[in-house]
Amino acid sequence: MPGQPSGLLYVTGMFRCAHCGAFNRIPATPPAGAPTCGRCKTGLDVSGAPQAVDADGLARAIASSPVPVLVDFWAPWCGPCRMAAPILEQVGRAQAGRAVVLKVNTEDHPEPSARLGIRGIPTFIVFKEGREVARQSGVLPAPVMTQWVAQHA
Repeated sequence: MPGQPSGLLYVTGMFRCAHCGAFNRIPATPPAGAPTCGRCKTGLDVSGAPQAVDADGLARAIASSPVPVLVDFWAPWCGPCRMAAPILEQVGRAQAGRAVVLKVNTEDHPEPSARLGIRGIPTFIVFKEGREVARQSGVLPAPVMTQWVAQHA
């Protein structure tokens, strides 16, 4: 673009602050130094790693996210949930800035899963513009999960 320094990319990504829940727009080539949240000034994780949330955090993220939100409903005692964790980590990192990945522990926070009619875990739901757009129960191989998320994001 005319008037902008050459060599800089002005494509942005959206990242959720794990501390306060605010969404932050970060340029693909951020300025020097570690990014911080514009609201609370806490260091901002831009890796795309999944973030644990409670019922309120989930509701706020779904309602206000400018990018799709992938939610993993899981429990610590669930073997398939533990198998899905590294896959979800991989998907989150692949979608960093283009989607937000959240995890809801259904043992600690049963309200969201009851409200959403989740009958088994792990269950993954993609929300876009505040609405559910896709749901998948059970573990998928990483390439299939990545494709599924990208298709609905």
